[in-house]
Amino acid sequence: MVAVTLEGLKDKEGFKKAGVTLPAFDVVKVQEYSKDNPVWIHAGPGNIFRGFVASLQQSLLNEGWQQSGIQTVSFHGADLIDRIYKPHDCLTMEVTLLPDKNVELKVIGSVVAGYEVSGKRPEDCKAIREMFCKKSLQLFSYTITEKGYAIKGIDGKYLPIVEDDFANGPAKCHHAMSITAALLWERYQNGAYPIAVVSMDNCSHNGDKVKDAVLTIAKVWHEKGFVSEGFIDYLTDSSKVSFPWTMIDKITPRPDPEIVALLKDRGIVDMDPIKTERGTFIAPFVNAEKPQYLIVEDAFPNGRPPLEKVGVLFTDKQGVDLCERMKVTTCLNPLHTALAVYGCVLGYERISAEMDDPDLVKLIKTLGYDEGLKVVNDPKILSPKAFLDEVINERLPNKCLPDSPQRIATDTSQKVPVRFGETLKNYAKKGLDTGNLVALPLAIAGWVRYLLAIDDNGKEFELSDDPLIPELKKIIFPIRFGEPASVGENLKPLLSNASIFGVDLYAIGLGPKIETMVADMICGPGAVRKTLQMYLK
Repeated sequence: MVAVTLEGLKDKEGFKKAGVTLPAFDVVKVQEYSKDNPVWIHAGPGNIFRGFVASLQQSLLNEGWQQSGIQTVSFHGADLIDRIYKPHDCLTMEVTLLPDKNVELKVIGSVVAGYEVSGKRPEDCKAIREMFCKKSLQLFSYTITEKGYAIKGIDGKYLPIVEDDFANGPAKCHHAMSITAALLWERYQNGAYPIAVVSMDNCSHNGDKVKDAVLTIAKVWHEKGFVSEGFIDYLTDSSKVSFPWTMIDKITPRPDPEIVALLKDRGIVDMDPIKTERGTFIAPFVNAEKPQYLIVEDAFPNGRPPLEKVGVLFTDKQGVDLCERMKVTTCLNPLHTALAVYGCVLGYERISAEMDDPDLVKLIKTLGYDEGLKVVNDPKILSPKAFLDEVINERLPNKCLPDSPQRIATDTSQKVPVRFGETLKNYAKKGLDTGNLVALPLAIAGWVRYLLAIDDNGKEFELSDDPLIPELKKIIFPIRFGEPASVGENLKPLLSNASIFGVDLYAIGLGPKIETMVADMICGPGAVRKTLQMYLK
């Protein structure tokens, strides 16, 4: 039996018998060195970080190209830090799921410490503030999902938490972007050293989203006398603080019970998942697919780890933009969201199982090949057609990947303006007729149908977490399953909301079509399936 802890790593023979690759460096020495020589701090200690980003730094440490690991912080709660990181000394078991049903096991030791910085743990906040004052720090990155950057609600008003941060200033703030601004204020006051602030989340122009939010907060603080004019100059000087754009891609689903059983069979102990206070499942391991992509704008004023040595592609802003648009707005994410909402309504529990459904495969092929590729500009770094081929033929059908529609459906309201809205904007820019679209309006109609929380058999199911669910339910309340006439004009407040879809769907001529699709889908049991077949024939 072997344990994924610093003490457990001493049993090299045990891990070898279990088929596990261990770090090629002295983990304890790296952890000690990193305390006084921080290079990289990352916010968002979840699966995509542990199963991809941290693995990149591990490879650099293995080859001796880096000496310092990654410090990680959580903006909301300490479940992952306290219940996963600390019991395992910040080590993670990386499980790579191969299409041939084999796995590759590797212990990730590049994460050196975890901190909770919402203000509940003053000692953690103090430690991170001190690290932010170190000249050695090169980048502060995030994987906190799209909603982590939003400082305004659906009504266009600042969120209450942000209003509080405006009033309280950098000494006492709680929103992720406010905390970022406060940490940068600390760095400015203690040397004004350069740094890159790097979002690695799936949202268009993610670097600008961070910059806009941080600057907005900093400017309000300046007006209130909390920070100086020089600090605003610091934030707007790209030779001091940069906000690179990035595109990231790797599927890292929730922990799979089959992987828990596999690890136990290999003699690896204490790998059971736990449920957090927020209702998500986390584990000491991350199960993930093998394909992975990270495209980064090469704008690092204080230098950076040589990540190009481990597969990261560096380019300029335009190159990232083209890759990101290719992936997020056409070749992967829209397909994922369409499969998610229809998978929930049609009773699927695995994305891979949906890829055996000819109606759903036709939906995403139409969405990707017929409608998406028309508005993709070739980024040259990656081939859109080859990328889409890999997604549809290899990645989504991977039956070893325990990804569920329910997980992908989480926070859909935060995703649709990018995953669907950007494609619609591009149709307008290119002068293409949106009236010819079928799969994209079906995807939007499928999300509306999903919001009724009634499956295609007429049975209720539980919606995935989404910050706008209460507001969305109020809008669709008049729409009743089995009564297609109840759609009427009741969807106008939703479909005309450009803050949700990125565009007014009536202004571009799709509102009535989507209304009709939704009405068709609520006729009764089996109506969703019939609607898909009718429109995609």
